[in-house]
Amino acid sequence: MVNLKEIVSCVFNIDIAKVNNELSRNNTEEWDSFNHLLLISEIEKEMKVKFTISEVEQIKTFKELREIIASKKD
Repeated sequence: MVNLKEIVSCVFNIDIAKVNNELSRNNTEEWDSFNHLLLISEIEKEMKVKFTISEVEQIKTFKELREIIASKKD
């Protein structure tokens, strides 16, 4: 299974070393609205999780993304 950092790196076309808790929509030009939806779609497909509309709107950082996914795996 592909891990979350690999998915983010691939969707945003950025070095995997840049994918950390500091990564956010505010400091990553590649994290635009289109790529946000693509990211959610790829995560749902690869990690077999489903997000609510509220969760999709809430995610603004890699840390928040990780936390939401972790809560779904419990």
